[in-house]
Amino acid sequence: MHPAQGAAESGFDIAFAEAEAARARGEVPIGAAILLDGRVIGRAGNRTRECNDPTAHAEILAIRAACAAIGSERIGGADLYVTLEPCPMCAGAISFARIRRLYYAAADPKGGGVEHGPRVFAHPTCHHAPEVYSGFREAEAAALLRDFFAARRV
Repeated sequence: MHPAQGAAESGFDIAFAEAEAARARGEVPIGAAILLDGRVIGRAGNRTRECNDPTAHAEILAIRAACAAIGSERIGGADLYVTLEPCPMCAGAISFARIRRLYYAAADPKGGGVEHGPRVFAHPTCHHAPEVYSGFREAEAAALLRDFFAARRV
């Protein structure tokens, strides 16, 4: 068990609630939460359709909220919890924000940028790589996404 697993559970509870809210808005159900010293400083679900903004991923919106909450472009002591492996764009933002730890639920072999695809944090030009922990509530996250896309195909 990772020492932060208890905190990971509460971070994931918030991230999954945000994913469900995104689903209810017709967005791809991905949610994120950022905690600093056990306190939520940012949370969001996808809003790309609602905002007509391809950058309005849950991670980006949560990072924006967290940075605004603490008044800094860097949130080095913070931990990010997200329901799906971040894409390359989000991995870049995570690096620039200097997030300490990234916890994600489901892997994304097709669009991920952390442990799949370009593996952003492994590049020598990456300025900061967080500690990465994956597989938390993976089956739940995968089912949420699978059910969302299955309903859209009907």
